Amino acid sequence: QVQLVQSGGGLVQAGGSLRLSCAASGRTSSSDVMGWFRQTPGKEREFVAAISRGGTTINYSNSAKGRFTISRDNAKNTVYLQMNSLKPEDTAVYYCAADPALSVGITSPRSYEYWGQGTQVTVSS
Repeated sequence: QVQLVQSGGGLVQAGGSLRLSCAASGRTSSSDVMGWFRQTPGKEREFVAAISRGGTTINYSNSAKGRFTISRDNAKNTVYLQMNSLKPEDTAVYYCAADPALSVGITSPRSYEYWGQGTQVTVSS
């Protein structure tokens, strides 16, 4: 079992930055692929970014590419999502996710086994 606890998020003006953190506990989470997703009311959970176990392979959605950076610190069992140049359309609840068997190319939320509690990100115009 892996438990994921998220922190960060909040309200920011358009063009601003936020950093989300996701701390993992339980069995060795450094062996998991870690991902970030987001969801707005009435819509499916949307892939944002994923990072491989060693942090050497990363996948971003088109909307995240060039503005968001995913990283991980396996010594701290933590994954981060640095979000820059935020836009109002980035407003959503953001979730981190983990899975021991996936590759970073898998973008379906149904494929991930473990989830954080979600954190609200609101970008005002």
